[in-house]
Amino acid sequence: MSGRHPPIPPPAADPRTTAPRPTRFDRRTLLRASAAGAFATATGGLAAACGSAAGQGPGKVAIHGDNPAWEAPLKAAGQALQSTAGLQLVPEVIPSLESFEQVVKSSLRTQKTPDLLKYWSGYRLRDLARTGGIEDLSKQWQDAESRGWVEPSLREAFTYDGRVYGLPMNLAYWVIFYNPEVFAEHRLEKPETWDDFLTACTRLKENGITPLHGTTAGRWPAFIWFQEILSRQDPQFYDDLMNGRERYTDPRAQRALRTIAGFFDKDWFTSMDVDHNNAAAAVVHGDVGMVACGTWLGAVFAGAGAKPGKTVDAFVLPMADPAARPCVIFESSAFVATVKGPDKDEALKAAGGWLHPEVATAFAHGLSDGSPNPTVEPANVVIDGVARRSKDLWLLNRFWEQGPPELVESTVDDLAGMLIDPHSYRGGLRTMQERADEAWKVWREAEKS
Repeated sequence: MSGRHPPIPPPAADPRTTAPRPTRFDRRTLLRASAAGAFATATGGLAAACGSAAGQGPGKVAIHGDNPAWEAPLKAAGQALQSTAGLQLVPEVIPSLESFEQVVKSSLRTQKTPDLLKYWSGYRLRDLARTGGIEDLSKQWQDAESRGWVEPSLREAFTYDGRVYGLPMNLAYWVIFYNPEVFAEHRLEKPETWDDFLTACTRLKENGITPLHGTTAGRWPAFIWFQEILSRQDPQFYDDLMNGRERYTDPRAQRALRTIAGFFDKDWFTSMDVDHNNAAAAVVHGDVGMVACGTWLGAVFAGAGAKPGKTVDAFVLPMADPAARPCVIFESSAFVATVKGPDKDEALKAAGGWLHPEVATAFAHGLSDGSPNPTVEPANVVIDGVARRSKDLWLLNRFWEQGPPELVESTVDDLAGMLIDPHSYRGGLRTMQERADEAWKVWREAEKS
């Protein structure tokens, strides 16, 4: 998850805090201050790392990323790459939080650029491609697709101006985690319909279990429930809104936030200060019923002692409108090669071998997550079940990767404010649309230039 696939925040000292929630102003101030602090940390850390990008020597190529949890899986993939392509992948992890992408862009203008990057898909990748600092990987994609090594429907998320600028690294599905033993104790089964989901929330609450995890901890998670509810009520509207073809002031956006406000009125959510680490542990221990997150959270559940298929499982949130096209949100990071990297030829060779089944298997199993290579065996029973269920669903890219990055950043803060004051959504949506009008105007003008 870093936002993005963001680094998972450290556990809170008290996951069940009873301290008063801050006002909307205080929360937004805190979010902005946190982002500013992250920028300072990131600038120093990544600048130092990029400043040392002098090459790795023959047979080695470095990949820079922002998530410490990916270091071991990248090393495992690197070992597989060495046996399949004669290259050793060297991960360089810079836990830079919110500012990783801005600092990466700065490095692309220098002669000290990392060879490979773990980046984001969607508009963030398009924004990076506009700099001219990253390589066209269309040939590598086509080679992988011709061998059946990549899911073709993912291509759009890695494309700008008709060219592919990144290869998918992982394939995380956005799901609802739950504890099957807790569900069985309360005569509940995995929800197959929207009404089943609401019944589960109601019954868990009646039995003293907080039904749902909701949070602004770490800032980026503020988009989660808006993304999940909106895409299940009207997936086409979600896709259009995220791509600037619809408006936040539309009644359909209001309906999604009104639904979330209704969940708050029923007291279905945890405190907004409970992070994903603590929420996962609370699900295992039966204190929280369900957690919405990417399937990469399975590694956190494992760390909390959960057993896949027994004390943790997952389901795709059912469609609220049964007549709508069934969908699931996905998340996939981009394997990117830079133009000015010191080991450019080896970086391109590594890109060509990234989706090889042995490499893709080593990485996906190291993450305990899904793979963009459909030939890879699922990492565990939870991933297997979700992947089977998602096979015929419409894959919609995650909120964080959709839309001009500056717009997404500000919209996340607006959504965080509405999670603190749920019934303020009408005014919040007007503010969001005002920002969207300006951001899309700037984005489209830049595309013309």
